[in-house]
This record gives sequence, C-alpha cells and structure tokens, in this order.
Amino acid sequence: MEKNAVEVWGNCLSVIKDNINYQNFKTWFLPINAVKLQDHVLTIQVPSQFFYEWLEEHYIGLLKKTIRKELGAEGRLEYSIIVDNSDAAPGPITIKVPTGDSKVPLNQPVPMPIDVNRGTTKEIPNPFIIPGLRKIKIHSQLIDSYSFDNFIEGDCNRLARSAGFAIAGNPGKTAFNPLLIYSVTGLGKTHLSHAIGLQVKNNFPEKTVLYVTTDQFTNQFIDSVRNNNQNDFIHFYQMIDVLIIDDIHNLAGKEKTQDVFFHIFNHLHQKSNQIILTSDKPPVEMKGIEPRLLSRFKWGLSADLQIPDLETRIAILHNKLYNDGIQISPEVIEYIAYNINTNIRELEGALISLLAQSSLNKKTITLELAKQMIDKFVKNTSREVSIDYIQKVVCEFFNIPIEMIYSKTRKREIVQARQLSMYFSKKHTKSSLASIGLHCGNKDHATVLHACRTVNNLVETDKQFRQFVEELDKRIKL
Repeated sequence: MEKNAVEVWGNCLSVIKDNINYQNFKTWFLPINAVKLQDHVLTIQVPSQFFYEWLEEHYIGLLKKTIRKELGAEGRLEYSIIVDNSDAAPGPITIKVPTGDSKVPLNQPVPMPIDVNRGTTKEIPNPFIIPGLRKIKIHSQLIDSYSFDNFIEGDCNRLARSAGFAIAGNPGKTAFNPLLIYSVTGLGKTHLSHAIGLQVKNNFPEKTVLYVTTDQFTNQFIDSVRNNNQNDFIHFYQMIDVLIIDDIHNLAGKEKTQDVFFHIFNHLHQKSNQIILTSDKPPVEMKGIEPRLLSRFKWGLSADLQIPDLETRIAILHNKLYNDGIQISPEVIEYIAYNINTNIRELEGALISLLAQSSLNKKTITLELAKQMIDKFVKNTSREVSIDYIQKVVCEFFNIPIEMIYSKTRKREIVQARQLSMYFSKKHTKSSLASIGLHCGNKDHATVLHACRTVNNLVETDKQFRQFVEELDKRIKL
C-alpha cells in the first residue's frame, strides 16, 4: 500500500519525539504540516524562514535519519516556507528563490529544496538583511552619566544590579534574557538599564546597543506604516545586539505594535541577542498586554527595585556630592536622607534645591537651612507614600514596635497590624503584591491578597474596626 505525506510525516514525528525533549518537539515540530509526497520527496510546510533555518541548524541530522528510515536511501525533503504578509503592506513582495528567477508573492509558500543525501543546503537570500544597513552607525541613545559607577548598590537593588552586571559581561548568553526591571517611578530603572548598555559597549565595542522608550518605538512603527516601509523598521530592530526598551507597560492596548514587537522579540531571543525591558509593574500585573508577550517577559529574570533604606539614601547623597566636588556636614546629609524617603529622584532634587538656595542667597549650608528648605520642598511635592511609612503609622497607632511586623508571631494585634499594613500599602502605593509581602515579613502575594480581603470584610461588618481604618487612612494621607 502506497504511503501518503501525512502518514510518512506522522511516522517521522514518532521517531523525532523519542529523541528530543517534549518542549523542543512541541515548539519546532508540532507546527509543521505535511504537504505532499512525490517521487520519494516529502514536502513539509514550516511557518517562517527563521523556523526553517533553525531546523537546518539544529535538527538536520535527525531529519536525515528519519526521512531515510521512512523513504529509503533515495528519500529527500523539501520545505515549503510561508512568510507572513502584513495587512498594511502595499501588495505581494518579491522573494528570489535560488532555483531560478521566478517571482513568488510573499503570502504564498516558497519551496526550498534540500538534498538530504548530501546534507547540503542551497544558500537562500535573507530578506531580513537590507544591503549596506550594517555600515550605518547607530547612535545608542545612552546617557554617559548613567553608569554603574554612579549606581549605588543596596539591599533595595542588589538582585537587579548583579544581574545587569552579569549581562554586561556576557550579553545574551546568561539566564537573564530578557531582563525585566520593574518598580514605581524614580527608583533607578532607567539609570540601571543605561548602565548595562554602557558597560556592554565598554566590554564589546563591536556590538550594537540601542536604548529606546516604548513611546519612541510606537511612533517609529506608526511612521513606518504611514510610509509603507514596515519591513525596514522590523529589519532595523532585528539586527540590534542589545535592545533596551524603557516603560514597556506603555504597549498596553496597542495590538499592532505588540504584534510587531512580538516578532522582533522572538528573532532577537532566538539569536541570543540581549533584551532589557523596564516597567512600572511586574508581568503578572500588566494589563492590556497580550498573553504571548507576557509569557516571554517571564522567560528570563524579573527583578524589582525597591525604595532605598536610610543607609543607601545617605550613600546616594554622598556619591552625588563627591562627583560634584561639594562638601556638606554629615548631619545635613542625614537630615535630607531621613526626610526624603519616597524615591531617589526626589532625594536628588531636594539636594539640588538646597545647593541652589545656598549658592543664590550666599548662605552657608547648615542644618537650619536644610530644615527650612526641606519643609517647603516636602510640602510642595506630591508625596508618594512608602510601605515603610505606612508600617510606621500603623505601628504607632497600635503602640507596637515596628520589628513585630516582620516577626512570625500569630498574636492577634500583631497579625491585625500586619494585615492593615498590607491593605494600606496596596491602596496607597504602586508596589507589587510580591514587594508588599516582602516588606511585611517576607510573605507571598497570596498572603497579601488574603489580608486585603480580611480587612475589607471587617470594615463591612465591624463598626469599631471601620473607625480604626478611617483614622489610619487620615494619618497616612497627612
């Protein structure tokens, strides 16, 4: 009985499945369809040229063996490659097939003959390479002052900084690809991403590094659609060695831009090019982003930057003063660091304001001057409530030591204070559930959700407890 293409390919898949792990089998072989079988030549259809190139690079030996097993020594394999055509493209785009000068519309399968017996592949022109494009010098858009030397390490950022330094030494080859850095505003996401890019350029001058904001990326894509050169836009980003995209959460709701970024991401990741993203929230809390993108954001490492503790804030101020060649008494520095605890941007802004007051009014920088300036600065600044501040207010309200929040005790008043701290942290800060749990005794996000539900239930059923919550809310917002 004569075999058909589906049967032959099904038998091949059975052998292949036994020789590689299931995840690789699922990724690289299940999407393939058998097209036809004619004269000992099996034609299979693959989703893209990149897909075909990956099979040829990693699985050609296995494919040879299975085809010969099914079709004998004369067995051969042909690929039918489908190249996606964008909706916004003006019409079919021509690809030259090596076997002749025939023109094939981009949205039609392109046969690529492979001689399995000889194990050689005819060279296929790569439509993703624009002639002469690599000769163009690409400006990285990195800021030189945002270096690792100026990025003070502390408990609040140690994981992200260490991962960034590892990436700079071996971009694309570590387990941290992609690296997603997330935090509320003003804690150093942009600084750290620039520092990684600058260090890569120092270590590997030949690599192409590019920093771009999500808004810039989106606007460039819109321009490419308007000018009918989407392919050039995609090709440009596919050749970047280290791509840094700031505020990736701003892709929310932009379906076409997400689709283009998805393909760029896949191409870069498969080539082991480094991808670095920043966001104001972790992937699990991003809204309006396609699940297939979110799953890829989780492939590498998601590291958060937290509000720096007092010692780190003091170190940041010392570093800035040292770089500027300015000396200030330690008590003034400590006063600023203690009173500005929301984010690093405000901390440095307060220091700059103090220096300006001293310079313009020709006054010596004293603790009294610092107090006058800080009072005005804090009053005129839309203060971001921190988790530490909330814990301090809650513990003072219940007259318990703040250390008890971090303990494992199950005493009723301590548990209640801990739950209220979690509840108000979720309400008044932009911190992730995981970050809130970490600040409240190293709890997980499920514990934080349970605490919030418990507080809400008590507010609805217990009048006295509701009064506690209302009073605490007022104190926190003062």
